[in-house]
Amino acid sequence: MTENALTAEEYAYYQRQMVLPEWGEAGQLRLKAARVLVVGAGGLGAPVLQYLGAAGVGRIGVADGDFVEVSNLHRQVIHTMEDLDTPKTTSAAARLRRGNPHVAVVEHMFPVTAANAADLVAGYDVVADCTDNFATRDVLHEACFALGRTLVSGAAQMTEGTVTTFAAFRGGANPCFRCLYPTPLPPEVTPSCSMVGVAGPVLTVIGGLQAMEVVKEILGIGGGLSGRIVMYDGLSAGFSEVPLARRAGCPCCAKAEGPHREKTKAQPPVTGG
Repeated sequence: MTENALTAEEYAYYQRQMVLPEWGEAGQLRLKAARVLVVGAGGLGAPVLQYLGAAGVGRIGVADGDFVEVSNLHRQVIHTMEDLDTPKTTSAAARLRRGNPHVAVVEHMFPVTAANAADLVAGYDVVADCTDNFATRDVLHEACFALGRTLVSGAAQMTEGTVTTFAAFRGGANPCFRCLYPTPLPPEVTPSCSMVGVAGPVLTVIGGLQAMEVVKEILGIGGGLSGRIVMYDGLSAGFSEVPLARRAGCPCCAKAEGPHREKTKAQPPVTGG
């Protein structure tokens, strides 16, 4: 796969997005050269992976230590009944390869932890956080911050979801994950989808937004979501936006240059389906 040119087959595959003035052939080549890590191949990871694969991200890493269960299938639409008891990374990678033979997929069949996050993130340009627990989100953000990688984070539960981007390593007014959550949240305030449920279409909405933010980061187009969070309410079919600010005295942000602003009170859900 040559990163500095498109084949005739790739032109045919991507032509409908390449006609966008913000995209073009140059943008498609940037996508082809990009390396994106998607952590979580569940409800959020399913649409994120499929859209990034179809868009032509050249190398996609998928990290997940779980196996496909029947209770996943109503919302984790990258998997099927034929994939039961298969590692989610294997099932997702096979689906991506069938959908677009022009992209490379790397399977990381293990959970992301403090011990391996930095080594994993180092091999990628942008990271999509599609995880379903606070601890993993925290260590993933820490690795991305330390290595200067943009982290596009989505979360959803019940009939609501959120999307934001963390890029505090850039300094300035960009807040970090610790600005929102100075201390770890206890499990009782971050219930899992198995406890409170989640509507599959909500995950597709949030995952689609995440995928678009990743594409925008790679192409350098549009306004990113660092410093603001988009919230979606599936029951009212409404979107809202809340500004996010650096928290004065945040020890994480103190490592990056730039002024601090007042802390926001907004805290998004931290589960992902």
